[in-house]
Amino acid sequence: MYLGEYTKTNYYKRHSKYGKEHTYSRGSSIVQLRCDDCNTLFERSRSSMSPNRLNNNFFHVCESCDAKKFAQKKGVEKKQMWNMTASSSIPISKL
Repeated sequence: MYLGEYTKTNYYKRHSKYGKEHTYSRGSSIVQLRCDDCNTLFERSRSSMSPNRLNNNFFHVCESCDAKKFAQKKGVEKKQMWNMTASSSIPISKL
């Protein structure tokens, strides 16, 4: 579940060619998410995610959960919702 995003500022120091020390900052956008499998909070860098996935129309799974196992479980739930067997050849649009 998408919860929001914030900007994290990191400060660094560098030395100029004359020996003076300067501080500079870099900002990065961080996205806060809740795992749809184990319900824990986790964060990801916004640059590592597709902008289309930054809403609640998609499922979000943390690093400690198995995303493929979660996807299989959701597929079974959809089949049970339509009360169809996996071997059924009836298209969903006909129901």
